Amino acid sequence: MKRSSKPIDRFDWTLCLLLLLFFIVSCVAIYSAQQTAIPKDNYLFKQIRWYVIGVIIIAGFMYFDSEQIRKITWGLYGFGIILLFILAVSPITKFTPSINNAQSWFKLPFIGTIQPSEFMKVFLILALANIVFQHNEKTIIKTLKTDFYLLIKIGFITFLPIVLVMCQPDLGTSLVILAIMTGMIFASGISWRIILPIYGMGATIAGTILYFVIWAPSILEKYLHVMPYQFDRIYSWLDPASNPTTGYQLLNSLKGIGSGLLTGNGLGDSKVHIPENHTDFIFSVIGEEYGFIGSSIVVSLFFLLIYHLIKTALDTTDSFNTYLCVGIICMITFHVFQNIGMTIQVLPITGIPLPFISYGGSSLMGNMMAMGLIFSIRFHHKSYMFSSE
Repeated sequence: MKRSSKPIDRFDWTLCLLLLLFFIVSCVAIYSAQQTAIPKDNYLFKQIRWYVIGVIIIAGFMYFDSEQIRKITWGLYGFGIILLFILAVSPITKFTPSINNAQSWFKLPFIGTIQPSEFMKVFLILALANIVFQHNEKTIIKTLKTDFYLLIKIGFITFLPIVLVMCQPDLGTSLVILAIMTGMIFASGISWRIILPIYGMGATIAGTILYFVIWAPSILEKYLHVMPYQFDRIYSWLDPASNPTTGYQLLNSLKGIGSGLLTGNGLGDSKVHIPENHTDFIFSVIGEEYGFIGSSIVVSLFFLLIYHLIKTALDTTDSFNTYLCVGIICMITFHVFQNIGMTIQVLPITGIPLPFISYGGSSLMGNMMAMGLIFSIRFHHKSYMFSSE
């Protein structure tokens, strides 16, 4: 297929339309949420500002092609590690405050709070895609030894940010990083004879710990020195009614979504108070005010976005771009399932925002950075897409 010389013909209009729809949904939902926010604040104006900055970020990343992006990958990864390390070793100050018992933000004058871990997720995707791409380019004959060596490199690159993020502590972001790593491992071509035993063992350990948390917490308290209050998040997830204090947020989320029924209560007509409803629990606002129909439309938008990302991964002939798409797909998919799942009691609450809709500058900029990479792939490599060859 002959490449068009006009930039307008190489622009990803489908992704642009999807982001525009997310912007509209976000503005409407945040406007509704801020009506009941305490204290009152103009989150809508701030979200619009972050979207404008996000568009600038997309334009910046779209300027670079895949070869140029690979050259700056390790610089970005190193920059992210340095920011996380500074947070890990810094005392609590007005510039590195503790918010909700986590020291995850820098507070900057005239800008506000910035969460480096949101950017680190994208930097990690770039680093892992580069590692896998270079390994597979150099490895002509694959063996269990070469696959295991690649697994070690992926593990090491992922281990550093996870440790630094857990020092904050931020379990939700750590789980996202693990989801990204898992997707990259499956896409890298590592033999199943290595993958299955490792993940099988991990699933067994996780299941065993969950069993003891539910049925024998005293054993964990005695031998692993786990404090009783650390079980509250699991208990408030499984049975929020018996834990009205820790389960307050989940109970009200279920009440709000349930009261929306089919068509919802209408714009700005939220009757159930949900803490942090403009950030992590924005889907509860959508469910209450727009019901099953409105919630289904939002979920459908995410499915369309993920489908478009999968199509981009399949269309490109550059394997580095394919790995980038895989990492971004894993990041967005995990965010969506975890966020919506925790509002309807399918999954425990972890404080993960809903991509492109929840209020939050760092989260939105990180996601727009990822979309900038997708725009770059489409813009610079469309000549190789949809080809019959």
